[in-house]
Amino acid sequence: MTSPINHKSLKDQVYDYLRLQLRKGRLKPGDEIKMDKTAQILGVSKTPLRDALLQLAMENFVTIKPRRGVFVNPLTLEDIKNAYEIIGALESLAILKAGPNLAHKDIEIMERLIEGMKRAITRDDFDTYYEKNLEFHNIYLNHCHNPHLIRIVNTLKKRLYDFPRQTRYIREWEENSIEEHEKLLNLLKEKRYEEAANYIRDVHWSFEVQKKFILQYYPQVNSGRK
Repeated sequence: MTSPINHKSLKDQVYDYLRLQLRKGRLKPGDEIKMDKTAQILGVSKTPLRDALLQLAMENFVTIKPRRGVFVNPLTLEDIKNAYEIIGALESLAILKAGPNLAHKDIEIMERLIEGMKRAITRDDFDTYYEKNLEFHNIYLNHCHNPHLIRIVNTLKKRLYDFPRQTRYIREWEENSIEEHEKLLNLLKEKRYEEAANYIRDVHWSFEVQKKFILQYYPQVNSGRK
């Protein structure tokens, strides 16, 4: 039986609420998050709301301007470039650490996830594709046994893909990405961990390699492209 009690702290519940508003596009870049109104809607005091906003500020979703308010940050091309560089570097390290720890069953799961991604794309089901994509990467991330690394990578991915979650996708990009997943998996099968680490950094998470697709997926950054 499901417990009716929500064991999350008030701060975490407020954080989840605000993240959902961002993901659904109900809070847009430049919008002010009004403390009084939000606290009233949620029926909470300003303390858990303030704590949730501080976490969002640390994750670069919002900027807190003293005596002026809290504002939703835009996602710039420079933000995307920086995120790709950091994720690429950290996932590369994760592969070097996790590679020798991957069991045969992990490889099999990764193979099934790739097949699931292919089926999702044929159905134009981007949400399923996205979730299976995350699961694929999480196999080796979870085996690197570095929770701080995982937290940073997951936060940056939320910043890239949940701001808000796009309802459309670039089919050519996802098909290329599936091929990259297959290439990475073959390197892991062959225990060529250093090559796999280089590949995830220099191809899969390379801003320059992926730039043409990035500019299509994030049309709002085109005016500030470099």
